[in-house]
Amino acid sequence: MSDEATAAKPRRRRRSREETESDLLDAALRIMRRDGLLEGVALRDVATEAGVNHGQIYQYFGSRHALLRAAITRLLQQSTLDRDTHWEQPFAQRRTAMWHSALQQPDLPKLEALLALEGDDQLVLFPALERTRQALDRDRATGALPPDADADVLHAMTAATYLGYCIFRETIARELGVALDELDERAGAVYERLVAGLAADDLPGADPDHTS
Repeated sequence: MSDEATAAKPRRRRRSREETESDLLDAALRIMRRDGLLEGVALRDVATEAGVNHGQIYQYFGSRHALLRAAITRLLQQSTLDRDTHWEQPFAQRRTAMWHSALQQPDLPKLEALLALEGDDQLVLFPALERTRQALDRDRATGALPPDADADVLHAMTAATYLGYCIFRETIARELGVALDELDERAGAVYERLVAGLAADDLPGADPDHTS
């Protein structure tokens, strides 16, 4: 090869660790969206998509599950949820805000479902559980929830509702024969009524002698 040809060949810039990690996370999410969950997260494919060496995934993340958990953290950081005011809102408003946040990032519950199905024992669905429980205690004290409500389970079951809906919404829309935007609007209205009912003082099946 001539000196002229060598000089003309562009030199590839060495990426920093932060850039490489970011490229790998972006690649994992792109592949998941393109190929689907169960086939779209093979580490060799992720490395190829990101243009890095396969071994760098293990070097930077340690395992496939750790890479996927990091992708979840990335999506959480990109959430449009207003964390400055979120915890000050009463139960029904917080859960409705989480519904809308989940709809804006449907990849997040899909990744969480994949890790749960694969038995990842480091998966965390409620990363701010202490703060959540403080808000739930306040809800019961202020009347935003019935004083005898099983607040932990109300939180968990409303989360399961919006997480499950995000996973199956395309299939539900197809089977019901409605446009996805229309289904989202109708489902959101039902979810708000559901949450409002759970927050009501006359909660069905409430045990007046029970304290959570």
